[in-house]
Amino acid sequence: MEDIHSLHESINKKAGRNLGSSILVSAAIITLVFGSLAINPAIFAVLVTVALMIAIRELNHAYRIGGVIIPDWMLVIAVPLTIAAAWFGKVSLLAIALAFVTTNIMVLLMFLDPVDFVKRSTAAVFAIFYIPFLGGFLVLLAHHDDAVARILTLVVLTSCNDTFAYIFGVLFGKHYLAPHISPKKTWEGLIGSVIATTVGASLVFHYSLHRHWWLGTMIGLMAVATATCGDLIESAMKRDLHIKDMSNFLPGHGGILDRLDSILFTAPAVWAVLELVNHYKL
Repeated sequence: MEDIHSLHESINKKAGRNLGSSILVSAAIITLVFGSLAINPAIFAVLVTVALMIAIRELNHAYRIGGVIIPDWMLVIAVPLTIAAAWFGKVSLLAIALAFVTTNIMVLLMFLDPVDFVKRSTAAVFAIFYIPFLGGFLVLLAHHDDAVARILTLVVLTSCNDTFAYIFGVLFGKHYLAPHISPKKTWEGLIGSVIATTVGASLVFHYSLHRHWWLGTMIGLMAVATATCGDLIESAMKRDLHIKDMSNFLPGHGGILDRLDSILFTAPAVWAVLELVNHYKL
């Protein structure tokens, strides 16, 4: 028992997370996601909205540590407006909502306090683009007759990438991928994510989406790039703001945004690919 406990502690220390808590939280999230989709995709859209509202509040609190002060309500209210646009008006209204919300928030910030206007407005626009706009593609994926299969595709891609990058990194990681951005990411982890994600994507494309398996292989490579970049973007943000996690909302994961980083970057790419696949009947 002591050997098992020592091994568990060693893995947690190297990965920087509590493995047991992380697995339990991941299982709960998966249950919520697919349970809501099975009942009604609109429930899933509401859950996404709530999660994104928490995530943008986390980011805004991190901004404050970096000396950027924006009222919480100003960013939080942008989420339901943007997500509602995606649900009711598809991608065209989502784009219009981004323009409408960002310009109005810039005006509000200007009248509220012109001091550090460029810094605060830039941070606000970034937050709105990064969280509710990119998050809107989760809703676009779900607002479809084949919602479960489409969200399953996204979950498989990002989960395979994150999980096997984690496992290969813990077991074999020696060569750092981007130590000036993320000290935990290794080339060995990236290799593991490429192998697992391409295999997982091939299987889900063949058995769930009923498309050519080789399309899944290509999409898997794309997802490794988007998910890894999404993770690195958030790592760069946290390094710049001098924080470890966005919050401690999710045990073993950190904050909601820590869980969504790779998903937010991958969702638009998956949505675009599936639209092209359906349009050209590949």
